[in-house]
Amino acid sequence: MLYTVRCSPYQDDFNAILGLITDADDVLLIQNGVLLSMNGNRYLAELIRTGAGIYALQDDLDARGLTNQVSDRVQVVNYNGFVSLTVKHQQSFSW
Repeated sequence: MLYTVRCSPYQDDFNAILGLITDADDVLLIQNGVLLSMNGNRYLAELIRTGAGIYALQDDLDARGLTNQVSDRVQVVNYNGFVSLTVKHQQSFSW
């Protein structure tokens, strides 16, 4: 499944979604969800432990000035990468 996270992990109960994510899933961080991709973010460490693929949308990182602060455990993608992830997964869940 593809999980699309658009809210800041500090705004929502991110722990609720963590219980759903498995190593067969991918997580795409968009809008304020890209805050999760920053080095040292405690929620990112928990997300990494799930084994899921973690991606962040380049345009949203650029808009927030976070491009240079992204963890090396997060793969940065453009809109073509976004589309590829949606094609890869038959099901998606937006958070």
